[in-house]
Formats: sequence, C-alpha cells, structure tokens
Amino acid sequence: MRELHWHTTSDEWDYILAGQGRLTVYVAPSSSQTFNFQAGDTGYVPVVDAHYLENTGDTDLVYLEVLQAPFYNDISVAQWLGLTPRQVVKDHLGFSDDTLDRLPKIKPYILPGNTNLTTTNFTSETE
Repeated sequence: MRELHWHTTSDEWDYILAGQGRLTVYVAPSSSQTFNFQAGDTGYVPVVDAHYLENTGDTDLVYLEVLQAPFYNDISVAQWLGLTPRQVVKDHLGFSDDTLDRLPKIKPYILPGNTNLTTTNFTSETE
C-alpha cells in the first residue's frame, strides 16, 4: 500500500503496468472517489488532493507514477502527524499515547499490506 499522501507541486499520472489495485482520492473538505484498475489502465490525481494506492490482487502491483515538477515532493499524513507537536495531535484527534508513539518521523514509502481486505488495521505489527 502506498500510504495516504499528497503532492505539493504537481498533478500525478499513473500507468498500471501489471497487477490490479485501487486508488482513493480525497478532495478536501468532504468528498472522495475510489477507482479500481488493472494493467493497461491510467489514473490521475490533481495536485494537493490526498490519495493512496493499494494492491488488491494476489500478484505484485507494478505502476509508473509521473509528476511534472522539477523535483519530487510529497507529504505523508502519518509523518506530518508524527512531526506535529504531540499535544496538538492528541487534543485535536484524541490519539492515545501508544498511537502517538507509533507515528513515524521519517516517511515510509511502502507499508505492508494485509491480505484480508476487510481489515482497517494498517499497522506493521503482528498481533
């Protein structure tokens, strides 16, 4: 899964080379769209729209991501929250200390997936 993030300098175009997946795009403040795709399909995400990509197949998802910008830039929601003062995140989102401790200061680009597509627990910990 490519975690929830957004780009500050460019729209994003995706071309799916192999596999199948799902792209969800959040348009602030209150709408989202989800698209399922397979090899040969293309996707588009407007600049600053938060989005994430997940593999929904049983083989690798291979895609080409193209941004038209002089340098690559994205902001990860998890890292953004991890670098925000703890008390601000706690006061506004009600996160527990355990959750705050697990927010990354360094952005992970790929998060491990779960083959159970009905789960909402996207941590890398095994329970």
